Amino acid sequence: YREAIHALKLSDNHFSRIFDEYHEVDKEIHRIESGAENTSDEYLENLKKQRLFKKDELFEMLKKSEATA
Repeated sequence: YREAIHALKLSDNHFSRIFDEYHEVDKEIHRIESGAENTSDEYLENLKKQRLFKKDELFEMLKKSEATA
């Protein structure tokens, strides 16, 4: 999906925004899991749910773009 991701990031502002948000949430999760940040388990679980939702949304957008290509 590398080429499709690149094309969508350039042509679709919504995809690009969700893509950036996904990576920000992912970075925060990694900082928490590595011990660089402390937080509650509930907060971490909410972040993981956000990341999963964004990942699913991005994947659906990728599938749609390939179907129309």
